[in-house]
Amino acid sequence: MEFRESQPIYLQIADFVCEKILLQQWLPGQRIPSVREFAVQLEVNPNTVLRTYEFLQQESIIFNQRGIGLFTAEDAVTQATRYRKTQFVEKDLPQLLRSLFLLDMDPQELTPVYEKFKKQMLRQKS
Repeated sequence: MEFRESQPIYLQIADFVCEKILLQQWLPGQRIPSVREFAVQLEVNPNTVLRTYEFLQQESIIFNQRGIGLFTAEDAVTQATRYRKTQFVEKDLPQLLRSLFLLDMDPQELTPVYEKFKKQMLRQKS
C-alpha cells in the first residue's frame, strides 16, 4: 500500500478496509487480520492499525468479539458505503466539480468514461 501525505495513514487504511468490504474480498461476519498481522502486512506501526480498527468500530463497520478477534459487521457493506459516500461528497466531489467548472465541462460528458470504467471493474470482480 502506498500512502499519501494528504490524509492521515489510519484513514487511508480505513479506506483500504472499506474497499475490501465493498469489493466483497472481506465478507460480512468474516474474521479480519489482527492488529499485528495487518500492521506487518501493510508495513506500518501496530498503533496505526489499532487506531484504524477503533475508528472502524465507531463507524459500525467492524466489531471486536472479545477473546476471538475482529470481524466485519453483518451490515458492513451498508456501513462502508455510507462512510465512503460521505467522504466522497465532502472531500473528493468538490474538487471534481471545480475541475468540471474550470474546464467548462458538462457532467454528462463523463458518462461514457464512467460506463467503460464500470465494465472494467465488473470484469475484474468476476
